Parts: sequence; C-alpha cells; structure tokens
Amino acid sequence: MLPKRGAAQPLGFAHIKAKWFWELTVDFVEHAVRRDQHRIHAREYAGDEPSIVLMHGFPDNLHLYDRLVPYLSPRRTVTFDFLGWGASDKPLGYPYTAENQEEDLDAVIKQLKLEQVVLVAHDASGPPAINWALQHPNQVSALVLLNTYYCAMPTLRPPEAIFLFSTPVIRNIARPVSAMFNHFIFRRVYWWQVGRFFRDAEVRHQFVPLLYEQFDATASTRPAFFSLNEDLLGTVGAGTEKMSKLKQFGRPVRIIFGAKDPYLNKGVAQRFHELFPTSDLFLLPTARHFVQMDEPQEVARLILSTPAERN
Repeated sequence: MLPKRGAAQPLGFAHIKAKWFWELTVDFVEHAVRRDQHRIHAREYAGDEPSIVLMHGFPDNLHLYDRLVPYLSPRRTVTFDFLGWGASDKPLGYPYTAENQEEDLDAVIKQLKLEQVVLVAHDASGPPAINWALQHPNQVSALVLLNTYYCAMPTLRPPEAIFLFSTPVIRNIARPVSAMFNHFIFRRVYWWQVGRFFRDAEVRHQFVPLLYEQFDATASTRPAFFSLNEDLLGTVGAGTEKMSKLKQFGRPVRIIFGAKDPYLNKGVAQRFHELFPTSDLFLLPTARHFVQMDEPQEVARLILSTPAERN
C-alpha cells in the first residue's frame, strides 16, 4: 500500500494522517508556503526543537523521506517540495536553479517560524542547504549531509541520466529525441536510473512509480528537471569557488553516506569530511544513493544523535 496523501491546501493547512506500508502512522500538518506568487507544498510533523528540515534532490520530491520520518519522532520535522516538484507549483518559464531553491528553503523556514534548524540535505539539495547554512550559521543547530554534493571533487561521478541531460552538447540532442517519442525514452531512463538508487527490490517497486508520478502529471516537473540539469555545472563551479568557506563553518556537521553509491560515493563523503573541520563521518556499508530509503532507522538514529548547538 502506498502512502496516503492529502490534497494541498491553498494558503492554509490541514491535519492529515499518513500510513506507510510498514504500518507506521504519523500525523502531519500540510502547509502552503508562499514564495512570491507561487506556493511551496510543505508537511510539518509536530515535536521537540530544534526542527529537522529534510530536503530532496532531483529527480525526487518529499516522498523521498517517507520511510525516514516516522523514526524521527518526537522531533519537529518539516519536509517540502521545491518549486517545480511534487505538489508545489510548477510555473512555466521559471528559473529553476540551486540559487532559487535556497530562497525556497528560506521561505519555508521563515513562514513556518523555524528558529533553530537541523538541515538535512540529499543529492541536489546540498548546494542550497550548505549555502543557506553559510549565510545563517546562528540559526543552524547542525548540518546533515546524505549522499550529496557541493563542489568539484575527485571521485564525484554524475549518474548516467544526469550526465545525459546536463552535458551541454548531449542534452541538446537528448531532450528533443525524448519529446519526439512522447517521453518514452525519458521514462525508461528514469525508471532504470532511479531504480539503481535503491538497494531493496520491495522498496524500489513501491517508490519508483510514486516518485515518477510528478513527471506525467498535467503540470509536469520536467521543466524543473531540465532547468536544474542546465544549472548543474554552474552550481558546482560556484561551490568550488566557495570551498574555503566550508573550512570556516563552525557548526556541527554530520556526514551519512551510503557506501554503495557509485556516484555520490564514499570518496565524496571523505572529501566533505576534510572540508568541514567540525564534521563526523558515517558510511553505511550496504546502502546506496537513497540512504534514507535503504537504512531509515539507522539514518534517523544518526540524525537524532547529531551534536546540536543552540543560541
């Protein structure tokens, strides 16, 4: 059984009860966070401070944390879909960039009145999360990095589908060819690529269709996916220019990586550990790219035990 999902409430919220297929039930409040004229879909799970903010990468949405959230109780936890993804607005012609995602995160934190936060970044949410943390260190109790990236690193390897749609010359061919066949090729590539991110077949079969729904929706997330791919090389380049600032970041940093991820791999995790002097490193030996899906209980334990600073 897939998670039960409530409809987004315009400029308001609703109490929802979510039941996961492993029979854990969690209550949450659904918010519509305003970002200019657009709406960011967010879920808030009540609990103790400091708040945990979970961020997805691409091509994902907040359901990436469905297996993890129940184990984070009794902490206040927030998940949200970046603009262009999931149940958030998908404005046409919008500049979907890592810089704008940082502003999405800022809007969520301000409008939900989150004071001290533990930022949890995965995949492409690494740059916006890290940049927000660098700009607001006094609000960050801790920074948690799950199989993510920020800057150029020797072992960093883009997934095949991301390479296909982010490399300038290749993407100019891949996108029109995909559209020509009614996105059949895109769909096949997605199911193959994202399927590789999961370790366990049962979880893969439950969540790949759920994560893909947003691409075939009437308001599709494809524009956001293509735009963020175009932005990828520039984002990594900008992060590389700011690498020295990571060494100056004084808040606790916990690095939790799936060691079997061939892309954002253990070499990337070790490089983050070198760049953040206040960090500790945990490699989960059998987990893949979706470490929060493969090992939700262990990832939750490590997040909850992260040393936190309060002002």
